[in-house]
Amino acid sequence: MNASQTTAIRFKDVQAWYGESHILHGVNFHVQGGEVVSLLGRNGAGRTTSLRALMGLVGRRTGSIEINGVDTVSMAPHQIARLGVGYCPEERGILTSLSCEENLLLPPKVAEGGMGVDEIYAMFPNLQARRASPGGRLSGGEQQMLAVARILRTGAKILLLDEISEGLAPVIVQALARMIRELRTRGFTVLMVEQNFHFAAPLADRFYIMERGQILRELSAAELQGNMQTLHQYLSV
Repeated sequence: MNASQTTAIRFKDVQAWYGESHILHGVNFHVQGGEVVSLLGRNGAGRTTSLRALMGLVGRRTGSIEINGVDTVSMAPHQIARLGVGYCPEERGILTSLSCEENLLLPPKVAEGGMGVDEIYAMFPNLQARRASPGGRLSGGEQQMLAVARILRTGAKILLLDEISEGLAPVIVQALARMIRELRTRGFTVLMVEQNFHFAAPLADRFYIMERGQILRELSAAELQGNMQTLHQYLSV
């Protein structure tokens, strides 16, 4: 973990709804600046909804969601993004008719800084090789790399990553793991949702287990090995 005294993300008694469906039931957790934290749980546990609630993309939310000390519950998604938050949803959102590089250049800056195109291509050589290819012609793994790379250009220093390893070839999953390790060394804060426990386990500093819209338990990386029975119970790993 990077040395940091700041709390980048803090959920306090967060409730969230989609229409009449009450999904989050008093969620409490925090992510320190420079940490990689993973939300673990089965499908339907509320992990993705937690990311969407943080971005203001649920129907209704109550409680407190702080980004670097700023309460964002009353903010619109574009205002939250301007606090330096980048969200990579599971569906990726690649524009199929634009080239790889056009997709990369499209998102606006949300904060100072942001990686340059050459810097991103150094991190993702596959994208440099496919820079002129239409987004729709990229493989699933290349589209996932592009979805993450777009955020890195915007200047966002808090990254929300939803199932970025799902369904990808092992070589691509390894490249994404290297990316997360590199981003940690650069001081990025990462909150990720992962069904693939074996991908998340060596990357995250801490883990929160979710079930039925609540946080059941917090584990540090050092505590994982001694809690495999608990993890198996809740995750079937």
